[in-house]
Amino acid sequence: MKWLLVGVVVSTTVLADLLQSHQMKDEGDALGGAPGLVRVLRLVLCRRYLILAILSMAVSFFAFLALVQTQPLSFAVPATAPAFILETVLAKLLLGERVSFRRGAGVLLVFGGILLIAR
Repeated sequence: MKWLLVGVVVSTTVLADLLQSHQMKDEGDALGGAPGLVRVLRLVLCRRYLILAILSMAVSFFAFLALVQTQPLSFAVPATAPAFILETVLAKLLLGERVSFRRGAGVLLVFGGILLIAR
């Protein structure tokens, strides 16, 4: 059950972050300028990707609560760290973001840390 919860947390976190980044970049490009709080709230109510992102964040949050209810925090947080790796890879592949050498090296360090803790 713990690995199912880890999978739900990781997948819904990644989905939420990708959806909100995609939607907000589109809005920023289309409207220009830095968004204010009222403008962001209006965007959330009118944009399906942001609504899906919020729902994904809620699922991730509640799955994480269930995970820490049954597992130590020292397991739960590192076990969900693959979200950082997946988000970086998918941001490059799906969103066309530039991943610098330093950022790539950081992702590899996170991956190494996951391997160390998993054993």
